[in-house]
Amino acid sequence: MNLLALHELHQASNATFIEVNGVEAVAHYGDWRTEHAALRETAGVLDLSFRSRLCLVGADRAKFLHGQVTNDVNALESGHGCYAALVTAKGRMQSDLHIWNLADELLLDFEPSLGASVAARLEKFLVSDDVQVVDAAPHYGLLSVQGPKAAEVVAQLGLGVEFPKQELRLVSVTDVTLGQMYLMRQSRAGASGFDLFAPIASLGAVADKLIAAAKSLGGRACGWQSLEAARIEAGIPRFGTDMDETTLPPEAGIEARAMSYRKGCYIGQEVLNRLHTMGHVNRELRGLRLAADLSELPARGDKLFKDGKEVGHITSATVSPALAASIALGYVRRECFAAGTELTLEMKNGSSRAVVAELPFVKAAV
Repeated sequence: MNLLALHELHQASNATFIEVNGVEAVAHYGDWRTEHAALRETAGVLDLSFRSRLCLVGADRAKFLHGQVTNDVNALESGHGCYAALVTAKGRMQSDLHIWNLADELLLDFEPSLGASVAARLEKFLVSDDVQVVDAAPHYGLLSVQGPKAAEVVAQLGLGVEFPKQELRLVSVTDVTLGQMYLMRQSRAGASGFDLFAPIASLGAVADKLIAAAKSLGGRACGWQSLEAARIEAGIPRFGTDMDETTLPPEAGIEARAMSYRKGCYIGQEVLNRLHTMGHVNRELRGLRLAADLSELPARGDKLFKDGKEVGHITSATVSPALAASIALGYVRRECFAAGTELTLEMKNGSSRAVVAELPFVKAAV
């Protein structure tokens, strides 16, 4: 398992670690529910350096990537970002990713351990384009501040720049001590949030400053478990769990954020445009409220039934501190889309009740 660059810093704060797609992440610092409260009510600082990061450089980088992903890269101005999917010729997902247009490169941020496969997919289609795919993970780490007081936390860094006011906007920051950094407005759990890409050499110093600032405002360092609970409450799907190589982007509910039907040709466009013209998919990701007496959460892949017929399956589940209830995300067939539809959940230890719910489960404070 690849360890975090700040492993010792987190270990000194009594972190418990977890493996996510073969790489190390902080699970929690002793009390994930308190960390979840920080994400919802004040601010939580997360080390997301386990995520994959690639840079595209070269004169043809925007034109090339535009032809590879579902969103409109050519329309990105400098300092802007977008969310997109990378799909096969059959429209099935290979990754989701955030794309950031920096001054001289495109920065791609996506799920852990996919760097090699995404790079290979991109390089497969490189012919005569002036584009180089570079792994940025060894050089830059990723810290994130999430919660209604996130801006106040980042302000205490004293970066001397005006923060991005809109979602998916960024500013470049040059600090004499900390080096070249990039500050992005990026919500990862429904509430206000910022990502900060910082050089590995100064990552520990930046993390210390952010955690101290968060504590001064009632927040704290947070781990994966609290972020996952907040993500599911917000109804945000995660690739590798709620989306995979069998998923069409519209099925996952990311169509409005990740797809452009006016952008022109890209790999998989024909299939997805035809699907869009048809007007619907046969299954979609939905929220599910689970029975109050569950002894354990359902596992990914546990089946959902309606009147004895299989109609879907679970993708992720959590105990929601905000709702004091067990909730899940899962795919259900078209005839079961309506909120309030009662389904039977079959798990290894027996059957239970699940009710289709509107997403998000919880509207976070911004």
